[in-house]
Amino acid sequence: MGCFVVLFALISPRLAIVFVWLFSNVFERAYDDWWVPVLGFFFLPWTTLAWAFTWDSGRAVEGFDWFIVGLAFVIDIGSFVGGRRARD
Repeated sequence: MGCFVVLFALISPRLAIVFVWLFSNVFERAYDDWWVPVLGFFFLPWTTLAWAFTWDSGRAVEGFDWFIVGLAFVIDIGSFVGGRRARD
């Protein structure tokens, strides 16, 4: 299933979030509340996916995992800035 998630994430991170939510319990294990992934779906989809999968791989985000989550955050912020710049 991991290969399909990566494929869907390359197409659209929001599509990957929907498939992960429907076909696994990764978000239930990684997040305590339901509203955090919902907010992540709308505002920070790459960061939401990165946090869930890095947390699920070792039951904590530590070491190199923080680099992956940080990179996902930079990609999310870059998409907001790029979208705003394209509208102007």
